[in-house]
Amino acid sequence: MSRQHIAEHFPGPVLDDGLWVDHYLPQWTTADRSAARYDFDAAGLRLRIDADQPAWLPADGPMRVSNIQTGTYSGARGSKVGTHRHRLDLEVATEQPVSKLWTASGGTVTVKASASADPSCMVGIWLVGFEQSGPADSGELCLAELFGHTISPTNSTVRVGVKAHHDPRLVTDVSDVDLPIDTSGPHDYSVRWGAEGAEFAVDDTVIKVCRQHLNYDLQLMIDLFEFPPAEASDPAAYPKVAHIHQVILNTR
Repeated sequence: MSRQHIAEHFPGPVLDDGLWVDHYLPQWTTADRSAARYDFDAAGLRLRIDADQPAWLPADGPMRVSNIQTGTYSGARGSKVGTHRHRLDLEVATEQPVSKLWTASGGTVTVKASASADPSCMVGIWLVGFEQSGPADSGELCLAELFGHTISPTNSTVRVGVKAHHDPRLVTDVSDVDLPIDTSGPHDYSVRWGAEGAEFAVDDTVIKVCRQHLNYDLQLMIDLFEFPPAEASDPAAYPKVAHIHQVILNTR
């Protein structure tokens, strides 16, 4: 499903389940591990990593994540069919319905977010191939990856670009762009894409152009990751948080 214009301000007290799934790639793990932790405040949606949150997938180590995404898709349990298969040995653990709450093959997406400056955290904003049309349609437009250890009050690094994943028509082309901003505060991360390629911008300033065409349905994923050094962490260090203030979706 693709509505031509959506403006999401996260008023709460619950997520709009006509637009968002509050699990991270739930097909590859179990529901208790994929479920997002979040709440709402005056600034919008507050994604959290809590002290008692389980690892997303034990085979991937202690990584934890709270994510919202605009669809789900998988094959049957035990198959290798599903959105964003980041490892070739992954198998579906929890079968998902085909749910295209919002997908697009061209348009403009803008996400206003405040990242976590915790050095173990990363905020990701991605458009990823839905893959219902086939596993080759798996490329990604990375609007932003914001690693806490690269954030300071005067300078931050924003990772943007195209990731090929399993799409043989694409070449991975990502850049770490240093900007004179503090990404722990609110900034707009956007992409405009279509047949001519993709333009990535921060606060309406284009910082990267990729002349590659992803001409298939992409779903939006917004996530807060924690890459803890060990399963046991000091509870006093939690929750770790990032804010998603606004999402604007315009479909061509």
